[in-house]
This record gives sequence, structure tokens and C-alpha cells, in this order.
Amino acid sequence: MGGVAAISAASLSIISSNPGLALAEETKVQKILVAGATGQTGRRVLERLAAKSGITVVAGVRNVEKATASLSESSTVVRGAMIQKVGSVDTSAVTFAHLDVVKDSVDAIAQTLAGVDSLVIATGFIPGNPLKMNDEAHKVDNLGTVTLIDAAKKAGVKKVVMVSSILTNGREWGQAKSPGFVITNAFGNVLDEKIIAENYLRKSGLDYTIVRPGGLKAKPPTGALKISGEDTLNSGEISRDLVADVCVASLTDSKVSNKVLEIIEETEGGPKVFNGLNM
Repeated sequence: MGGVAAISAASLSIISSNPGLALAEETKVQKILVAGATGQTGRRVLERLAAKSGITVVAGVRNVEKATASLSESSTVVRGAMIQKVGSVDTSAVTFAHLDVVKDSVDAIAQTLAGVDSLVIATGFIPGNPLKMNDEAHKVDNLGTVTLIDAAKKAGVKKVVMVSSILTNGREWGQAKSPGFVITNAFGNVLDEKIIAENYLRKSGLDYTIVRPGGLKAKPPTGALKISGEDTLNSGEISRDLVADVCVASLTDSKVSNKVLEIIEETEGGPKVFNGLNM
């Protein structure tokens, strides 16, 4: 488990720090779809992929018209309890496609994924009404993601990179009472929902990389990327920019095939916070 850090940290840093590397030449990837492309992490993944040559990039979104407009404009948005500034994304090289993991059937999503080589899953429910959070997390982070995985398999997708979270498997390694697990899972039991989807992907037969970031920050990174093995991190935060870099690198790095990567930013004296909670 811990060995993942040594082999993948170096290779990921090489790929993500050299945007000129051509994905198509490296692994013959020709078409990539980003599910959840209007989200804070998804839009960063989309932006990085759109800047590369030799590939077709598809933004999987619930409403094509709204997504086209929102991605092309800088704005300040309210997502759950957070207010975040988001920059515009150059979508001139992006194709938009309808994709709703909650409402669409496996067959419908499989049609959207037709011809797609690689899939980045950056979907996730947005905390809001406390009375509806459990249901929304279950529909999006569990059932919806499972539907997307089934569709990917049916469509012949070769690689899936899933954005999840550290501590999704916290109950299994004694972290159920840790501050990070308690505070995050209070939002719709989202960690319990995510681990079901993670395990489903791992059993699907698809080539996968599961990226588990710590608490997500909208600001640029201030520390070096730390990559750790499965079920090893229970605290720490990371810029969404770094998460996007790791996701893009994972599409082509064979060393992270069928691996779980837990990632945070290095801080002096070790991580002190998780999702804004002082430890």
C-alpha cells in the first residue's frame, strides 16, 4: 500500500509538470470525457485536457447550454456552504454532451460514451438542504456513479479515473471517530456512499485509478504534492489544481493502473487541517 507513493509520485510529477507531453503518443488515448465538467475540480481537469493536442475532449454535463455559458465566464458561486471564485475555461476545443448520472439510464450514458477511451469521474453531490443531503449523496456519489461505471463498461471505455476523498474507507482502518471522518461524513454520509462506488469500480474489470484528495482548496497550491498509499491519510488539504494535475497524469501513467492514490499538500510539521477543521 505505502509503496504506491514511491513509484507514482515521481512519474506523476514528470507528466503533470510537462504539459507538452502528448497523450495520444504516450498511450494512444484519443477521446476523453470528463463527467462533472462544470464542478470545481472537473473544470480544472477539462481545462488541462483541452490544452493538449491530439485528443478529443468531451464535457459531460447535465445542461449543455448552461454549462457552455458557465464555463466561459468567470464568476463567484455558492456551492453548499462555500463561496468560491471560479475562472473561465477556454472551451473552443471541447465538445459538450448531455450526461446526468441520476436521471439517465445505463444505455443512454453508454451512448454518450461511445468512442470514448478514457473517463474522468469528477461528479459529486453539492451539500445544501440538510433534510435532503443523505438522499442526494446516495443518488449521486453512490447510485449515479455506479450507473456511470456500468455505462463505461458497456461502451468499451478503457480507463477510468475517479475523484473520491481520503477517509472514504475510514471505518475499516479505525478512523470512524477521527475528526476528518466525522465532519466530512456529516454531509449526507458521503464517505459511506463514495466507498460503495469505489469498490464497485474496483470489481468492474475496468482499468482504474482512484484519486483520494484531502480537503479541497480553490486557491493555487502552496506546498509540494504528497502522494500516499491507500488508507494512510486522515488529514491534510490540497489545491484543486493539484488534484486536476494528478487526474490528468493518471490517464496515461501505467504505474498507477488499478491503484488508489491519496494526495495532500506537504506542510511544515505535517498536515493540520482537513476540510477547514483545525486538528
